Amino acid sequence: MDLQLDAFGGKIANGRAGGDRVRAISIGGFLKRWWIPVILLIVLSLSALVVTRLHKVFGSQDLNANAGAGIKIVQFNPKVVTYEILGPPGSTANINYWDADANTHQVNGVPLPWTYTLSTTLPAVSANIMAQTDADHIGCRITVDGELREHQSADGRNAQTFCLVKSA
Repeated sequence: MDLQLDAFGGKIANGRAGGDRVRAISIGGFLKRWWIPVILLIVLSLSALVVTRLHKVFGSQDLNANAGAGIKIVQFNPKVVTYEILGPPGSTANINYWDADANTHQVNGVPLPWTYTLSTTLPAVSANIMAQTDADHIGCRITVDGELREHQSADGRNAQTFCLVKSA
């Protein structure tokens, strides 16, 4: 038997009909090469099917029923802080105090007695006031929601005092 080379470099028998040689793909050869990806695809498909079925059974209730309702604002009373500087009538004072955001403010030459009230919705406020007068007596008070939280006084030439409430 005489062998010849075909166009693909393969050997063919001399007695066969001409033309290109057709290579047959067997199922066994396909499975030898692709069995792992095929098994992986089957397992992933079955897993996705099981998860979606279980989700329909156990995840059917709406866990966030108030999702579109918005935030409810609960009414509450704001915190009211009152600063007071006390002294003899006709005297003046230089005063430094904190506002609700702990920013320092200064007022000079204020006639006594002096009062300042601030209102805030913050959960906690630090209240601090310091004053010096041109008289011989001065006093300070910090009141939170009508309750006296701090009271100080001082005597002497150009008396000076301060009051501090760390958390009102």
